[in-house]
Amino acid sequence: MSQAEAIEREPLLLGRALADGVRLWTLNRPEARNALSTELMSELEAAIAAAADDPAVRVIILAAAGPAFCSGHDLRELRAHPEQAFQERVFEQCARLMLALLRLGKPVVARVQGTATAAGCQLVATCDLAVASTEARFATPGVNIGLFCSTPMVALSRAVGRKAALEMLLTGETIDAETARRIGLVNRVVSPDRLEAEALRLAGTIAEKPAAVVALGKEAFYRQVEMEVESAYAYTARVMAENMMAREAAEGIDAFLDKRAPRWGSDGASEAG
Repeated sequence: MSQAEAIEREPLLLGRALADGVRLWTLNRPEARNALSTELMSELEAAIAAAADDPAVRVIILAAAGPAFCSGHDLRELRAHPEQAFQERVFEQCARLMLALLRLGKPVVARVQGTATAAGCQLVATCDLAVASTEARFATPGVNIGLFCSTPMVALSRAVGRKAALEMLLTGETIDAETARRIGLVNRVVSPDRLEAEALRLAGTIAEKPAAVVALGKEAFYRQVEMEVESAYAYTARVMAENMMAREAAEGIDAFLDKRAPRWGSDGASEAG
């Protein structure tokens, strides 16, 4: 078997446990700048489905091998299949993947060490949170090659303000990590040597919370943000009333009133001492 064949047969998505409740997924196409081929997207979809049914997984960190986080869609694959039916299947699969990330009842933290462009930038924008290295760069450069970043625009325009999103989309220019933080595309920017620790610290903090409450909150966030304000208040009032019926709310509130640490139990976060 040649080296090229061995690389080709490696999993395109690597997964391992990092800490209690925290799972690391690593995009593993460094030779292709982790471009989202149909095969890689399929592996991501399968991982999301498995994580949804795994109570041991509370938070996911999405990282990447090599110098680039993700260069977007695999342009060589797209050009190798120029028929419109194939193109439609690819972009429909990508949309399905992004929606699956949003609907997953476990928060996903992007750990961005390098460049994230086009659908790679879309992937960062779709993740619930993002920690970036000072060396990370972001762009939606499709306009430069005659292919406007229309699907990345969906996630980008929901993560940052309209004018910031349109500037990225219309100019195709690259922004640095600190600009990405300022416009809301990423949460935190740290030096490269601190990136892994900071992403794990953020994920670990969330993993300590009651899993059912985190899942409820994530779903409610994405539903209400698309509603007009009156409907959003009506919906979230129902969510909070239902949440108040949960054992986690009773325990958490009683612990707060009693000035003690909450004891979530086996179906929530780890019991506090």
